[in-house]
Amino acid sequence: MIASAIVFDSFESDLPADGNAGQWRLVTDGVMGGLSEGTLTRETIGNRLALRIHGRVSLENNGGFLQMALDLSADQTAVDGSAWQGIELDVCGPVEEYAVHLRTTELSRPWQSYRQTFKVKPEWQTLRLSFNNFVAHRTEIPLNLDKLKRIGLVAIGREFEVDLALSGLRFY
Repeated sequence: MIASAIVFDSFESDLPADGNAGQWRLVTDGVMGGLSEGTLTRETIGNRLALRIHGRVSLENNGGFLQMALDLSADQTAVDGSAWQGIELDVCGPVEEYAVHLRTTELSRPWQSYRQTFKVKPEWQTLRLSFNNFVAHRTEIPLNLDKLKRIGLVAIGREFEVDLALSGLRFY
């Protein structure tokens, strides 16, 4: 029998809930010369422990993104998500659109991913993003759910103020 969910992070401690997952990290377009700036902090928001990405996306110097990223396995091996329907997120922030980017062990270029957008509201909400609705970006390789490697919540593609809080991440 399959459990009702695999929790990757419930934000109840400094470490992800899944002891096999890596650590959250901030990734900016600075890796390619961009000028976007941000911070990634653990804090309490609306009585919930959360991970918060805050900053500004800049398109200057060929930039354009901020990302909070989690390797699903600390040793960079694949995680099998094929028994699940999708990703469930507990999020809040000023009304804005963000994206979830999934990467698999089959992708070799940093710009390749599987993407799905979502909108946040100022109050906490639980969103379900079906694996069926992720779209391949700059790859012809179909999304292989038994080879999941990384998940990123991304502010991308336009200049804007980023303020996104995440209090839970799990497969459903």
